[in-house]
Amino acid sequence: MKVARYLKALVEKRGGQAGITDLSRNALPLWDERVWDSDPEWMKIWSPIADELSKADSLIVVVPEYHGMAGPAMKNFFLFCTPQLLAHKPAMLVGVSAGMGGSYPIAEMRASSYKNCRLNYIPDHVIVREAPKYLNDESAAPGSIDEMIRKRLEYSVSMLEQYAKALTLVRESGAVNLKDFPNGM
Repeated sequence: MKVARYLKALVEKRGGQAGITDLSRNALPLWDERVWDSDPEWMKIWSPIADELSKADSLIVVVPEYHGMAGPAMKNFFLFCTPQLLAHKPAMLVGVSAGMGGSYPIAEMRASSYKNCRLNYIPDHVIVREAPKYLNDESAAPGSIDEMIRKRLEYSVSMLEQYAKALTLVRESGAVNLKDFPNGM
């Protein structure tokens, strides 16, 4: 959450708006097909999150590493996401590891999470390794790893902003046809 809060503050400092969907506090039950039938029980759970996603022009997906993998809550989350919510929206991946890992969750998200929701991961991603050590204070010592992480996050967020502008044009172009081509393949 520390990394997510840092990114939220960074986006807001740059003049954007940001929210956090904390899957550890707002755990979604395991997905089932009643979601497709707009089951009232499911809509009560999913609708507030879906509303936020529909308003977003981009996403930052912070992926904590659990035993070298993306956690089940993150993978479950993407089962709920539809093309109507996320198609042709850019997203930046940020891996977080308490140790020296963090790369496998990024690879996992790039390999499978985007397909049916049609989310577009930008080429830039960041891995915050040894996360308890960094982003703890208002500023970082010049030349430190903490400073390098902050600069990389700022650069990647600035690139995400540019992709958001560009992909807004794609979504508004009339070329997107989710009716005939609802899935990623």
